[in-house]
Amino acid sequence: MADAQPKVFNRWLVVLGALVIQVSLGAVYIWSVFQTPLKALFPTWTETQVTLPAQLVLAAFAAAVIFGGRFQDRFGPRIIATIGGIVLGTGLILARFTGNFGPGMALIWLLITFSILGGLGIGMAYVCPIATCVKWFPDKRGLITGLAVAGFGAGAFFFAPLAKALVSGGSYQLLGANLFSLPRLGVFNTFMTLGIIFLVAVVLAAQLLRNPPPGYKPANWNPPQAAAGAAPKVDFAPGEMLKTGRFWLLWITYFAGCTAGLQVIMKASPVWQSCALGYCQAPVDAVTFSAIGAAGAMAVSILAIFNSLGRILWGKISDNLGRKPTLFVMFVICGVAMLLLNLLRAYPLYLVGISVVGLCFGGFLALYPAVTADFYGTKHYGVNYGWMFSAYGAGGIAGPFLAAWLMKKAGDVPYLMADGTSKSFAMGNYQTAFIVAGVMCLAAAVITLLVRPPRKA
Repeated sequence: MADAQPKVFNRWLVVLGALVIQVSLGAVYIWSVFQTPLKALFPTWTETQVTLPAQLVLAAFAAAVIFGGRFQDRFGPRIIATIGGIVLGTGLILARFTGNFGPGMALIWLLITFSILGGLGIGMAYVCPIATCVKWFPDKRGLITGLAVAGFGAGAFFFAPLAKALVSGGSYQLLGANLFSLPRLGVFNTFMTLGIIFLVAVVLAAQLLRNPPPGYKPANWNPPQAAAGAAPKVDFAPGEMLKTGRFWLLWITYFAGCTAGLQVIMKASPVWQSCALGYCQAPVDAVTFSAIGAAGAMAVSILAIFNSLGRILWGKISDNLGRKPTLFVMFVICGVAMLLLNLLRAYPLYLVGISVVGLCFGGFLALYPAVTADFYGTKHYGVNYGWMFSAYGAGGIAGPFLAAWLMKKAGDVPYLMADGTSKSFAMGNYQTAFIVAGVMCLAAAVITLLVRPPRKA
């Protein structure tokens, strides 16, 4: 009777639920769309301050994956993902009231609601689809972890133009095509609208998540036999995993890849605006500034496409080529792209540069879940990958911080709003931050060659 249970519940329904959840959670990557409007509302905020919510939401996200993984191992993915969706939606709905405070308290309120509550909700919900899909698909581990997280990368594709249109009013655009008109809600009501959408979508999709029965394996598939003399496949408890030096080597490389990827993702729109406004005659009229902002939002959307595709593409490649060779190639490509990014100032070239980075970053998010399962087993997978994923949180702090800290201000460009008022945009040069992240990726490529699967006594 145990063998009949997985045939009753179609394992691809788990993938469907995972994709819906991850598309909703992936909207965390659209912060750069909010950055310029928030600086216009709070002109005393510095570049570092307006970057802080992006850093903290990623850090809270990564921290929540650790205890979210432990809870989903204990209580099941459906319950924990449902709670995550409620916490995420509540955080964004409460962020609606940021405008009720002065600049100092507004930043604190935004950090508590959008960053901490939002990040905790994302982390709790994020780990559930991955851990569940890994258990249902031992035969396609690289591909399926890529699919499970592909939606997370794709989320910004749909929600960046939605947020842009709701903040300033106008058409919802996908790849430059005007699909339908939306009212102008402003930044704070946009937070609330997105919060309601995410709460409903995540909670409903979470009901499709469930673990397979004990001893489950797909029909006509048997686990591969270990080569003669190779260490047998075993399950590591979290404490055992953390004592292996190989874990920390993997952690360092994951941190390097996330630092580069999140630096670009969280700054994609303002980086492009700095490039474009440098060629404009001041003051920039409202139509031109709006067009530059729309191009920045489209850059975020295109980046999201390649972020999502990279998770599927590199996951499939790693199933055939192997995890280590695939990681090595990805780190080399990402490192070179980061070193060249500041030279790609024409819009098409800029899109190529950030798309290459997004493609590799998506691959990191697909391969490290599979590597964690390959090295340390699936019995404690939820919490084990939570610890590995802490590298993402550290990279989420380091990447945007380096971009803000190492940015060299290139001047202030005045621009006109639609209502005729004048604002100022602080142009920045991010070359040093790009170089630091690129060198980190090239170093990580070398480290991947040194990592060997652990042996358990």
